[in-house]
Amino acid sequence: MPNVLVTGASRGLGLGIARRLAKSGYTVIGVARRRTEELCAAIRESEEAGGGTLHFRPFDLAELSGIPGLVRELRRDFGSIYALVNNAALGTSGILASMPDADIDRLVRINTLSPVLLTKYVVRTMLADRGGRVVSVASIVGVTGYNGLSVYGATKASLIGFTHSLAREVGRAGVTVNAVAPGFIATEMTMGMEHQDRERIMRRSALRRLAEVDDVAGAVEFLLGDQAKNITGTVLTVDAGGTA
Repeated sequence: MPNVLVTGASRGLGLGIARRLAKSGYTVIGVARRRTEELCAAIRESEEAGGGTLHFRPFDLAELSGIPGLVRELRRDFGSIYALVNNAALGTSGILASMPDADIDRLVRINTLSPVLLTKYVVRTMLADRGGRVVSVASIVGVTGYNGLSVYGATKASLIGFTHSLAREVGRAGVTVNAVAPGFIATEMTMGMEHQDRERIMRRSALRRLAEVDDVAGAVEFLLGDQAKNITGTVLTVDAGGTA
Protein backbone atom coordinates (compact mmCIF):
# COMPACT_ATOMS: atom_id res chain seq x y z
CA MET A 1 0.00 0.00 0.00
CA PRO A 2 1.66 3.29 -1.08
CA ASN A 3 2.43 5.82 1.64
CA VAL A 4 0.72 9.19 1.40
CA LEU A 5 1.59 12.12 3.66
CA VAL A 6 -1.33 14.48 4.35
CA THR A 7 -0.78 17.67 6.34
CA GLY A 8 -3.46 19.34 8.42
CA ALA A 9 -5.17 15.97 8.75
CA SER A 10 -6.76 16.36 12.17
CA ARG A 11 -10.01 17.99 11.03
CA GLY A 12 -11.97 19.54 8.19
CA LEU A 13 -10.73 19.13 4.65
CA GLY A 14 -7.45 17.44 5.63
CA LEU A 15 -9.25 14.79 7.66
CA GLY A 16 -11.70 14.25 4.81
CA ILE A 17 -8.82 13.69 2.39
CA ALA A 18 -7.00 11.36 4.80
CA ARG A 19 -10.13 9.32 5.48
CA ARG A 20 -10.96 8.92 1.79
CA LEU A 21 -7.43 7.90 0.84
CA ALA A 22 -7.30 5.32 3.65
CA LYS A 23 -10.58 3.85 2.43
CA SER A 24 -9.05 3.62 -1.04
CA GLY A 25 -6.21 1.45 0.22
CA TYR A 26 -3.40 3.93 0.85
CA THR A 27 -1.27 4.01 3.98
CA VAL A 28 -1.99 7.56 5.10
CA ILE A 29 0.29 9.45 7.47
CA GLY A 30 -1.67 12.38 8.87
CA VAL A 31 0.38 15.26 10.24
CA ALA A 32 -1.10 17.92 12.51
CA ARG A 33 -0.24 19.76 15.69
CA ARG A 34 -2.53 17.63 17.82
CA ARG A 35 -4.80 14.63 17.69
CA THR A 36 -8.55 15.31 17.64
CA GLU A 37 -11.50 13.11 18.53
CA GLU A 38 -12.52 13.11 14.87
CA LEU A 39 -9.08 11.89 13.84
CA CYS A 40 -9.10 9.16 16.49
CA ALA A 41 -12.46 7.98 15.19
CA ALA A 42 -11.12 7.91 11.62
CA ILE A 43 -8.09 5.88 12.72
CA ARG A 44 -10.35 3.34 14.44
CA GLU A 45 -12.55 3.25 11.36
CA SER A 46 -9.58 2.44 9.12
CA GLU A 47 -8.42 -0.32 11.47
CA GLU A 48 -11.85 -1.94 11.50
CA ALA A 49 -12.42 -1.65 7.76
CA GLY A 50 -9.15 -3.22 6.68
CA GLY A 51 -7.45 -2.26 3.45
CA GLY A 52 -5.71 1.08 3.88
CA THR A 53 -4.57 2.48 7.20
CA LEU A 54 -4.44 5.89 8.83
CA HIS A 55 -1.61 6.94 11.13
CA PHE A 56 -0.97 10.15 13.05
CA ARG A 57 2.30 12.01 13.54
CA PRO A 58 2.23 15.19 15.67
CA PHE A 59 4.20 18.09 14.26
CA ASP A 60 3.84 21.87 14.18
CA LEU A 61 4.54 22.91 10.59
CA ALA A 62 5.36 26.42 11.77
CA GLU A 63 8.63 24.92 13.09
CA LEU A 64 10.36 25.12 9.74
CA SER A 65 13.74 23.96 11.04
CA GLY A 66 12.22 20.64 12.10
CA ILE A 67 10.85 19.71 8.68
CA PRO A 68 13.98 17.88 7.39
CA GLY A 69 14.03 15.74 10.53
CA LEU A 70 10.32 14.99 10.22
CA VAL A 71 10.79 13.68 6.68
CA ARG A 72 13.77 11.54 7.76
CA GLU A 73 11.72 10.03 10.58
CA LEU A 74 8.74 9.28 8.34
CA ARG A 75 10.95 7.62 5.73
CA ARG A 76 12.63 5.57 8.45
CA ASP A 77 9.34 4.50 10.04
CA PHE A 78 7.19 3.99 6.94
CA GLY A 79 9.53 3.68 3.98
CA SER A 80 9.22 5.55 0.68
CA ILE A 81 6.62 8.29 0.44
CA TYR A 82 4.60 7.90 -2.75
CA ALA A 83 2.59 11.11 -2.43
CA LEU A 84 2.45 14.35 -0.50
CA VAL A 85 -0.77 16.32 0.00
CA ASN A 86 -0.02 19.86 1.17
CA ASN A 87 -3.28 20.74 2.88
CA ALA A 88 -2.37 22.44 6.17
CA ALA A 89 -3.18 26.13 6.11
CA LEU A 90 -4.48 29.01 8.14
CA GLY A 91 -7.56 30.85 6.96
CA THR A 92 -6.97 34.04 8.94
CA SER A 93 -8.91 36.94 7.49
CA GLY A 94 -8.41 40.66 7.91
CA ILE A 95 -7.96 43.91 6.05
CA LEU A 96 -4.28 44.26 5.15
CA ALA A 97 -3.94 47.82 6.48
CA SER A 98 -4.95 46.73 9.97
CA MET A 99 -3.75 43.11 10.07
CA PRO A 100 -1.10 42.53 12.76
CA ASP A 101 2.36 41.81 11.37
CA ALA A 102 2.48 38.62 13.45
CA ASP A 103 -0.65 37.32 11.70
CA ILE A 104 0.85 38.05 8.28
CA ASP A 105 4.06 36.29 9.24
CA ARG A 106 2.24 33.20 10.49
CA LEU A 107 0.02 33.00 7.40
CA VAL A 108 3.02 33.11 5.07
CA ARG A 109 4.97 30.68 7.25
CA ILE A 110 2.22 28.03 7.41
CA ASN A 111 0.59 28.50 4.01
CA THR A 112 3.65 29.09 1.82
CA LEU A 113 7.04 28.45 3.43
CA SER A 114 6.00 25.26 5.18
CA PRO A 115 4.59 23.43 2.11
CA VAL A 116 7.51 24.58 -0.05
CA LEU A 117 10.08 23.26 2.43
CA LEU A 118 8.17 20.05 3.12
CA THR A 119 7.89 19.41 -0.60
CA LYS A 120 11.60 20.07 -1.02
CA TYR A 121 12.57 17.28 1.34
CA VAL A 122 9.85 14.83 0.33
CA VAL A 123 10.44 15.29 -3.39
CA ARG A 124 14.10 14.38 -2.93
CA THR A 125 13.03 10.87 -2.02
CA MET A 126 10.61 10.82 -4.95
CA LEU A 127 13.43 11.75 -7.33
CA ALA A 128 15.53 8.94 -5.91
CA ASP A 129 12.59 6.55 -6.33
CA ARG A 130 11.93 7.84 -9.88
CA GLY A 131 8.29 8.61 -9.24
CA GLY A 132 5.72 10.19 -6.95
CA ARG A 133 2.84 12.62 -6.65
CA VAL A 134 2.55 16.06 -5.08
CA VAL A 135 -0.85 17.71 -4.63
CA SER A 136 -1.22 21.09 -2.97
CA VAL A 137 -4.53 22.49 -1.78
CA ALA A 138 -4.76 26.02 -3.14
CA SER A 139 -7.98 28.07 -3.37
CA ILE A 140 -10.03 29.98 -5.91
CA VAL A 141 -9.23 33.03 -3.76
CA GLY A 142 -5.67 32.77 -5.10
CA VAL A 143 -7.08 33.61 -8.54
CA THR A 144 -10.28 35.57 -7.99
CA GLY A 145 -9.47 37.44 -4.79
CA TYR A 146 -11.90 38.08 -1.93
CA ASN A 147 -12.41 41.05 0.35
CA GLY A 148 -10.51 40.65 3.61
CA LEU A 149 -8.40 37.74 2.35
CA SER A 150 -5.54 39.53 0.60
CA VAL A 151 -2.75 37.81 2.53
CA TYR A 152 -4.48 34.44 2.45
CA GLY A 153 -5.06 34.90 -1.30
CA ALA A 154 -1.39 35.74 -1.80
CA THR A 155 -0.30 32.53 -0.08
CA LYS A 156 -2.67 30.41 -2.17
CA ALA A 157 -1.60 32.13 -5.40
CA SER A 158 1.99 31.28 -4.49
CA LEU A 159 1.09 27.59 -4.31
CA ILE A 160 -0.36 27.76 -7.81
CA GLY A 161 2.84 29.29 -9.21
CA PHE A 162 4.87 26.76 -7.23
CA THR A 163 2.86 23.91 -8.74
CA HIS A 164 3.37 25.04 -12.36
CA SER A 165 7.13 25.48 -12.01
CA LEU A 166 7.90 22.44 -9.86
CA ALA A 167 6.03 20.22 -12.31
CA ARG A 168 8.62 21.15 -14.94
CA GLU A 169 11.54 20.61 -12.55
CA VAL A 170 10.65 17.07 -11.52
CA GLY A 171 8.59 15.75 -14.42
CA ARG A 172 11.47 13.98 -16.15
CA ALA A 173 11.87 11.84 -13.01
CA GLY A 174 8.26 10.69 -13.23
CA VAL A 175 6.95 12.94 -10.44
CA THR A 176 3.66 14.75 -11.06
CA VAL A 177 2.80 18.02 -9.32
CA ASN A 178 -0.74 19.38 -9.27
CA ALA A 179 -3.06 21.50 -7.16
CA VAL A 180 -6.72 21.52 -6.31
CA ALA A 181 -8.45 24.86 -5.84
CA PRO A 182 -11.57 24.55 -3.71
CA GLY A 183 -14.14 27.28 -3.59
CA PHE A 184 -16.14 27.86 -0.44
CA ILE A 185 -16.71 24.41 1.01
CA ALA A 186 -19.55 23.23 3.24
CA THR A 187 -17.49 23.01 6.44
CA GLU A 188 -17.62 24.41 9.96
CA MET A 189 -15.91 27.57 8.69
CA THR A 190 -18.61 28.38 6.14
CA MET A 191 -21.33 27.34 8.57
CA GLY A 192 -20.07 30.19 10.73
CA MET A 193 -20.59 32.73 7.94
CA GLU A 194 -23.55 35.04 7.93
CA HIS A 195 -26.55 33.36 6.31
CA GLN A 196 -26.82 36.03 3.63
CA ASP A 197 -23.14 35.60 2.70
CA ARG A 198 -23.57 31.85 2.26
CA GLU A 199 -26.70 32.41 0.20
CA ARG A 200 -24.95 34.94 -2.01
CA ILE A 201 -22.06 32.55 -2.70
CA MET A 202 -24.46 29.73 -3.58
CA ARG A 203 -26.52 31.96 -5.87
CA ARG A 204 -23.39 32.95 -7.79
CA SER A 205 -22.33 29.34 -8.40
CA ALA A 206 -23.46 27.53 -11.54
CA LEU A 207 -24.85 24.63 -9.48
CA ARG A 208 -26.43 26.89 -6.83
CA ARG A 209 -24.72 25.11 -3.96
CA LEU A 210 -21.42 24.79 -2.11
CA ALA A 211 -18.98 22.01 -2.90
CA GLU A 212 -18.37 19.53 -0.10
CA VAL A 213 -15.27 18.13 1.56
CA ASP A 214 -15.62 14.76 -0.18
CA ASP A 215 -15.68 16.48 -3.57
CA VAL A 216 -12.22 17.89 -2.92
CA ALA A 217 -11.03 14.61 -1.42
CA GLY A 218 -12.19 12.84 -4.57
CA ALA A 219 -10.20 15.25 -6.74
CA VAL A 220 -7.08 14.55 -4.67
CA GLU A 221 -7.67 10.80 -4.94
CA PHE A 222 -7.99 11.11 -8.71
CA LEU A 223 -4.70 13.01 -9.01
CA LEU A 224 -2.91 10.29 -7.02
CA GLY A 225 -4.29 7.47 -9.16
CA ASP A 226 -3.21 5.82 -12.40
CA GLN A 227 -5.79 7.74 -14.44
CA ALA A 228 -3.89 10.95 -13.70
CA LYS A 229 -0.42 9.64 -14.56
CA ASN A 230 -0.12 12.10 -17.46
CA ILE A 231 -1.62 15.09 -15.66
CA THR A 232 0.90 17.50 -14.15
CA GLY A 233 1.24 21.24 -13.64
CA THR A 234 -2.52 21.70 -13.48
CA VAL A 235 -4.96 23.27 -11.05
CA LEU A 236 -8.24 21.41 -10.64
CA THR A 237 -11.02 23.74 -9.47
CA VAL A 238 -13.72 22.32 -7.20
CA ASP A 239 -16.22 25.09 -6.50
CA ALA A 240 -19.67 24.00 -7.77
CA GLY A 241 -19.17 26.38 -10.68
CA GLY A 242 -18.52 29.48 -8.61
CA THR A 243 -15.86 30.64 -11.05
CA ALA A 244 -17.57 29.31 -14.19
